[in-house]
Amino acid sequence: MIQKKICLLGASSVGKTSLVKQFVEGIFSEKYLTTIGVKIDKKTITFENEQIQFMLWDMEGNDTYNVFQERYLRGAAAYIIVVDQTRTSSFHEGLDIHTLARQVSNCPAVLTVNKNDLPATWNIENNENKVYKDLFDLHFSTSAKTGENVEAMFLALAKLLLKG
Repeated sequence: MIQKKICLLGASSVGKTSLVKQFVEGIFSEKYLTTIGVKIDKKTITFENEQIQFMLWDMEGNDTYNVFQERYLRGAAAYIIVVDQTRTSSFHEGLDIHTLARQVSNCPAVLTVNKNDLPATWNIENNENKVYKDLFDLHFSTSAKTGENVEAMFLALAKLLLKG
C-alpha cells in the first residue's frame, strides 16, 4: 500500500474539516468546530488496482492571529488550498498561503472552491481570477455539505500522484 500525506490549507471556516469529514466518513455537520493545530485522518482508496492511503492533515485556518506553518508541509505529497465561494477574501488568503507554501514545497497543489451549494459572491472564471487557475495542478468546485465533487477531487489527486 502506498501512503501519501495530503495537507489541507486555507483561511478559517472555508470548510477544510467538513471536506475531510465528507470524504472519510461521508457525513456533514452544521456545527462549526475550529481546528486547533492539525487534525490527522486516514482513508484508503483503490485506484487502478493500487491501494493508496491518504494521510489527511487538516490544518487550522489561517487568519490575522494564526499564520501559515510551513513545517507542516514537510513530507507532503500534495496540498489542497480550500477557499469559500461566499467570501472573496478567502480566495486572496488562499493565494497568499499558496505563495508561502511554494517557498518550501514544490509538490502538486489543488485549488478547491468549496460551498458550491451556496450563492457565490465571486467566480474563479472571471478574467481577473482565471489567471490564478494556472498556479494549480488541479482545481475543483466542491460542496462538503452535499458531497458534490469531494470524492472526485481526491480520486483525481490519487491519479495525479500515482502517475508522478
